[in-house]
Amino acid sequence: MIRVQNPLRTRRERFAAGIAAAATVIAGALLTVPIANAASAPAPAAAASSAHQWLTGYWHNFDNGSVTMKVSEIPKAYNLVAIAFADSLATTPGGITFDVASTELGGYTAAQFKADVAAVRAEGRKVVLSVGGERGNVIVSNATEAKNFADTAYALMQEWGFDGIDVDLEHGINADYMSDALHQLRAKAGAGFVLTMAPQTIDYQATTMPYYQLTLKVKDILTIVNTQYYNSGSMLGADQKVYSQGSVDFLTALSAIQLNMGLRPDQVGIGVPAVQKAAGGGYQPMSNVVKAVDCLETGANCGTFTPAKPYGPIGGVMTWSINWDKTGGYAVANTIGARLGSGSGTPTPDPTPTPDPTPTPDPTPTPNPTPDPGTCAAPAWSSSAVYNGGAEVSYQGAEYTAKWWTQGDTPGSNAVWNKVSDCAPGGGGTDPGTDPGTDPGTCAAAWSASAAYASGATVTYQGSQYKAKWWTQGEAPGSQTWGAWEALGACG
Repeated sequence: MIRVQNPLRTRRERFAAGIAAAATVIAGALLTVPIANAASAPAPAAAASSAHQWLTGYWHNFDNGSVTMKVSEIPKAYNLVAIAFADSLATTPGGITFDVASTELGGYTAAQFKADVAAVRAEGRKVVLSVGGERGNVIVSNATEAKNFADTAYALMQEWGFDGIDVDLEHGINADYMSDALHQLRAKAGAGFVLTMAPQTIDYQATTMPYYQLTLKVKDILTIVNTQYYNSGSMLGADQKVYSQGSVDFLTALSAIQLNMGLRPDQVGIGVPAVQKAAGGGYQPMSNVVKAVDCLETGANCGTFTPAKPYGPIGGVMTWSINWDKTGGYAVANTIGARLGSGSGTPTPDPTPTPDPTPTPDPTPTPNPTPDPGTCAAPAWSSSAVYNGGAEVSYQGAEYTAKWWTQGDTPGSNAVWNKVSDCAPGGGGTDPGTDPGTDPGTCAAAWSASAAYASGATVTYQGSQYKAKWWTQGEAPGSQTWGAWEALGACG
């Protein structure tokens, strides 16, 4: 991760440029990476599969010219917060330490920080301490340093209330001793320990790379690895073809390396910069990130690279950083949070709004004067639903097909929707001007197996209304006891 506002060309970028140049000539002959359709070795069962997807964001314990903020200000869409960064403990080889940079953060105290961390965790979110970064250099190269790392990291977890550790060591690692240190820490912390990693793209370009080896050594306790798909230039994908950063293919083809090396899909995440200023290169719009997630999970919205088969839900998305995301109006929290079902960057509304003291219900609603739009076979479009490419909806008497992922784009007024035909004349059809799911007195839009629904979306199914508890697609409302849908009651 890069702290400075205008990042300099790093060792990673210089090395990556050389790799990319060589790759274009020898087509991967010097680098060994798993091919896209290689059989995956099963990961051990010791690391429990996550029940949801992570939106990981880094919080700055420093002022780098973006914006400073308190932990309490972090949008709830970020369900995994990485505190950047721990420092090397000078008196203890391999040891780490941490303190709040109160002066840089406008007087934010340690007591306030601890209370805010505790409040975030009380909401069910996780908070980890990131070790490393562009300027951090923690060396664990022998048994003593491994023990010191585990001991000091565990002490910090107890003191500050962290759930675990994020490994973001960018200056070299010893896979054997770092694995020992992390397993010792896991033994101290117990089953609730959260282990995340943020390697660079170059770290998975060969099976001999230390990070590649460390990943395999700790996959039994690994929560998620979020590779930084930026600041790297061109790299080889899982199919040993060269891909340029800043593209959907870069995210998917390189993620497939980890997905094919023996990790579970829920242990693999996509790391992206929140805004252009957050990285020296490789930024791309969040719509690309959504397409990459779609491609890996379902095989839809891919670029030129398509996985041999869909992997199902991946671990999620990471961004550098929450602070940078705030400068961009929380585009990551809003867009990716909706896709993953973790929430949004919208500020929390007043929990006790003043109600209208004399609400007057309309006992005789005025019928819509618009002529009957006809009977539509496709489900009604809903502004709150997420639609993948190929999804069919009806709106204002016509049927449309989505060309790619979309949410909130009204059919007929946006290029994402292709009009298929007018609905057959007759009765019924779509409410010609509103989202059917917004009026509590009527039925929401009919559930569609092809549509993806974000958390909070409402649908109608078999005479009852349901609300999505998290992002979901293909799960029929009421079909799972502990499923994604919450029953709201009958409608009509």
